[in-house]
Amino acid sequence: MIEFNTVNDFELENAEHISKWLQHVIQDENKQLGELNYIFCDDEYLHKMNVQFLDHDTLTDVISFDYTQGIIISGDVYISTERVVENSKDFEVSFNDELHRVMVHGLLHYCGYKDKSEDDQVLMRAKENYYLEKR
Repeated sequence: MIEFNTVNDFELENAEHISKWLQHVIQDENKQLGELNYIFCDDEYLHKMNVQFLDHDTLTDVISFDYTQGIIISGDVYISTERVVENSKDFEVSFNDELHRVMVHGLLHYCGYKDKSEDDQVLMRAKENYYLEKR
């Protein structure tokens, strides 16, 4: 089950279509869907979480809490819609393109992809682009 929640005034467009797309990503990665929650919030909310849970005193666009067990994908993905707006301007892409990238990025972490090393970042970006083309 994929759920979309908000703690700010954001409303996700085409939620059913996005849910089906994310489920296809999970299937393509040979995983199964457990419980996946996307929580949309503002910078202040996500900054507090970043400090409290990760001891990082910085703004971020996404924080994910992975509850995956084996091939069953589960977790909570918190997304700052304010950061997505700023990033979409910085990267000169639409808000929805950047939002979908962040959404699939969080999911790909649950599928086992990392982004700490340069090689990992290259693979992560390639996977993001691959799945963004399949929306």
